[in-house]
Amino acid sequence: MTDVTTAVSTTESTTATTGVVSTDPATWDEAFRAEVTRVREVVARLHAELPRWELVVWTAGNVSQRIRHASGDLLVIKPSGVTYDELTPEAMVVCDLTGALVEGDRSPSSDTAAHAYTYAHMPEVGGVVHTHSTYATAWAARAEPIPCVLTMMADEFGGDIPVGPFALIGDDSIGQGIVATLGGGRSRAVLMRNHGPFTIGRDAKDAVKAAVMVEEVARTVHISRQLGEPTRIPAEQVDSLYERYQYVYGQGGAVRAPLTVVADDVTPSSSTSSSTSSTDTTEDAR
Repeated sequence: MTDVTTAVSTTESTTATTGVVSTDPATWDEAFRAEVTRVREVVARLHAELPRWELVVWTAGNVSQRIRHASGDLLVIKPSGVTYDELTPEAMVVCDLTGALVEGDRSPSSDTAAHAYTYAHMPEVGGVVHTHSTYATAWAARAEPIPCVLTMMADEFGGDIPVGPFALIGDDSIGQGIVATLGGGRSRAVLMRNHGPFTIGRDAKDAVKAAVMVEEVARTVHISRQLGEPTRIPAEQVDSLYERYQYVYGQGGAVRAPLTVVADDVTPSSSTSSSTSSTDTTEDAR
């Protein structure tokens, strides 16, 4: 399996915080301004990967990356309802970890609250991606976890890809479901019921890779089921494959450790609330 991950460096922070940097960009120092500019460029470039890998149609889907800061973290994400060919670095918007707009002249993606909640409650996560990729979304529509029947799944996700609860778009209900489902596990992907996949990573590129891989395994496992029931990989073999891939695979050996998926003690809401933000929550607004 080709490793498409390339580390995207981030400003180091030894402590994750849910506070916010000054909401006045005029107060940012030169170094932090340069970091914001760099992450805008990274996020704009990575959005182009979603249509390239056929993970989205029209304006659906979104990529974000955390910007770490000692006094509080921010995130960069795409604006709502903007086509992919318009997603320049300048078009990206900056938000705090409540989802509030900090910099940019367009409304943030309607999934911003989900991204912000995930960052606020999973301090090791540096990137979040959401797509409506066909096969993974089909599994989400069935509310069925993807069973670990491929070595590629064991390598990348460390087991089954779980299903998260149904949640309405616009508030942090989706984020609650992501955190509650992935917290304490090894999977970097969750199939939000009747919605689609969300993936996490150390940075946005790592999360994009997970989005590509979850669609690939969803497609392959679906095809295998047309031929009969696929055979699960025994748990001890899944562990062995995961450990080798996370610690040894790639150039140099032992160059990376698996993302530590930790989270606050969060229980997903019933996700039936009708409350939404003022951001348009139609498909074209994402």
